[in-house]
Amino acid sequence: MTIQVILPRIMQVGEDASLEIPNILASLGCSRPLIITDKMMVELGYAGSIQTCLAEDSITADVFDDTVPEPTVSSIQAGVDAVRDGSYDSIIALGGGSPIDSAKAIGILGKFGGDMQDYKFPRIVNEEGLPIIAVPTTAGTGSEVTRFTIITDETTDEKMLCVGIGFMPVAALVDFKLTLSLPARITADTGIDALTHAMEAYVSKKASPYSDSQALSAMRLIGPNLRRVFHDGSDKEAREAMMLGSTLAGIAFSNASVALVHGMSRPIGAAFHVPHGLSNAMLLPAVTEFSIPEASERYADCARAMGIATVQDSDDIANGKLMTELRALNDELKVPTPEQFGIERETFFEMMPTMAEQALASGSPNNNPRVPTPEQIIEIYKQIW
Repeated sequence: MTIQVILPRIMQVGEDASLEIPNILASLGCSRPLIITDKMMVELGYAGSIQTCLAEDSITADVFDDTVPEPTVSSIQAGVDAVRDGSYDSIIALGGGSPIDSAKAIGILGKFGGDMQDYKFPRIVNEEGLPIIAVPTTAGTGSEVTRFTIITDETTDEKMLCVGIGFMPVAALVDFKLTLSLPARITADTGIDALTHAMEAYVSKKASPYSDSQALSAMRLIGPNLRRVFHDGSDKEAREAMMLGSTLAGIAFSNASVALVHGMSRPIGAAFHVPHGLSNAMLLPAVTEFSIPEASERYADCARAMGIATVQDSDDIANGKLMTELRALNDELKVPTPEQFGIERETFFEMMPTMAEQALASGSPNNNPRVPTPEQIIEIYKQIW
């Protein structure tokens, strides 16, 4: 059996990596980039800093900042129109997962046209869109190194999973300094998102020795540092560890796929506008508890990698410590339940059969060590309420 590994062509990792954009553009033969970001990145001055950096090399970059937190078909179309009106030869995707996911979709649609629905899974998109230089500003989604993007069809509330080499950025510039201003809430949600990516990649039925190495390394970096960055956002050492951990977790799940947490998370986000990382966090303890019986050794490895169990601990003891840690982490990082988030109980319970159907349709639950029935998915939704 062989393993296919798909990565960005160029990766620049470390402090001030984002300042390498002019050199990356030159290596790609590009000179007319569009910065795709959100209004917060403009307000914080990050977009302006990149424009200034480019101007020093006589490169002018326009900014499209109308991306939205959970990208939709209509928000993507606005970006596609901007690309087509501007004759751009490349995209700089600046921000968290949403701007980067938006840029991936815009890069494909801007070049090839059509509707976003034309590109959703099970279609595999291998066409090369406009080259994307991804500059993440959160330590969470790993979108800078994945061949996925998720776009919501607002007419049906479906979170469409789009897959293929065409969505992989050409370059990823991983600069932890861009995360230093993140508020605690976003730090927590994106951090647990990254932890979920690493854990699910490791227990996935599609895991390989390559993805295992990335996932375990990610957990070793994230486990001891997530609380540190939540309580002290200026902790550079912890921020750097989280940023690299997030990228490694992204590489892991891009090559091994995610599993049940993500399958169940997307419908919550689509129906109730819960940020992706937060809905993952709501689900992670309950899904882990459900799945451990079919992958006890693998989950025990996760506990050891995170530093909460030792090699002397049996798998059962390690998994007990893992469940204690995941629940304690949600408490300390103030992860709300769906009820505490403000979702109406009656609506949530009414939506459960539909959400279960959507979760299974995504394909992600089939990668889980224990593949659930629709009834079991509904039961987990009830548990987390």
